[in-house]
Amino acid sequence: MQENQNQNQKQKYTLSILIENEFGALSRVAGLFSARGYNIESLTVAPTEDESLSRMTIVTSCSEFVLEQITKQLNKLVDVVKVINLTDTAHVGRELMLIKIRALAKDREELKRTCDIFRGKIVDVSENSYIMELTGNPQKLDAFIAAIPQSLILETARTGICGIGRAERILKI
Repeated sequence: MQENQNQNQKQKYTLSILIENEFGALSRVAGLFSARGYNIESLTVAPTEDESLSRMTIVTSCSEFVLEQITKQLNKLVDVVKVINLTDTAHVGRELMLIKIRALAKDREELKRTCDIFRGKIVDVSENSYIMELTGNPQKLDAFIAAIPQSLILETARTGICGIGRAERILKI
């Protein structure tokens, strides 16, 4: 009974997928998730050092049983070369956020200090706003947003997690 309960509990998983850099490959992976009613919380994809391959990082919340099904289905896709679950192994995962903040004269210095505390960079300055760039885990980016008065936040754009295994854990063919 306990084992069955564990199979139904949702957890957040980070999958790293090596995929052929071909037309429609991303669409087929996304289609696999949507056709089966699985949610993608974040998805990043870009070519690797081998221009014939791309690397995808997908974050999804599901049960362990569903994760097994997702992994099996991904491995059946012709374009997929390799799939690894980064969740329970040593890995580095980072997200990029660009955030546009109303920066009037009275707030500018405090906003700069807050950006520095979170090791961010101001990448654009206008008369009434800053655009800041921050990288880190999602909790760090959420904490930065919480540290800024909500009335000053004009716009945010986030990439989703990009992850890679640590040490000898390598995703290559």
